[in-house]
Amino acid sequence: MSAPRWSVLVLHGPNLNLLGVREPEIYGHSTLAEIDLAIVHEGALRGATVTCFQSNHEGALIDRLHAARGVADGVVLNAGGLTHTSVALLDALRACALPTVECHLSNPAAREPFRRRSRVAPACLGSVSGFGAMSYTLAIQGLIAHLERRLHSGGDRETTS
Repeated sequence: MSAPRWSVLVLHGPNLNLLGVREPEIYGHSTLAEIDLAIVHEGALRGATVTCFQSNHEGALIDRLHAARGVADGVVLNAGGLTHTSVALLDALRACALPTVECHLSNPAAREPFRRRSRVAPACLGSVSGFGAMSYTLAIQGLIAHLERRLHSGGDRETTS
C-alpha cells in the first residue's frame, strides 16, 4: 500500500463524547470511538491519514484548527451546538483557509428553529447532515473528492478554500 496522499483533521465539538448514550433517538447508538474507527478506515481507503479530535471547549477546537495550518489538507467539522453560535469558530476556519466540510449526525433543518442557522457554513465547502454516523464517512468522501479534483485540475496541494 502506498503512502497516504492526504491529511484530514476531523473535529468533533461539545457533547459528542457522549454519543451512544445521549439522545440515541436523535444521534444514534454509535459511540464516538466507533465513529472515529469508521472515519479513519474510510480515509485510509481513499488515501488519507485521518486524525480525530473532540473537545467540549471552543478554544481547544480553534487551537487544533490553527495547528492544522500547513499540516492538514482539509477538515471535517461537526461543531455540535457551536455550529449555531460560534463566530470565533467561523473566524478560525476562515483564517486557516483549509477546505472544510460541515457534518452533522442529525438534520438541523428538521429540528428546532435555533438549529437551522449555521454560523460556520460560510467557511465550508458544503455540508452533510441527517445520515447518522454515515454523515462522517460521506463528508470524508466529499472532502477527498474535492482535494483530488483540485489536484487534477492543475491546482496545487496548498490548502485554500
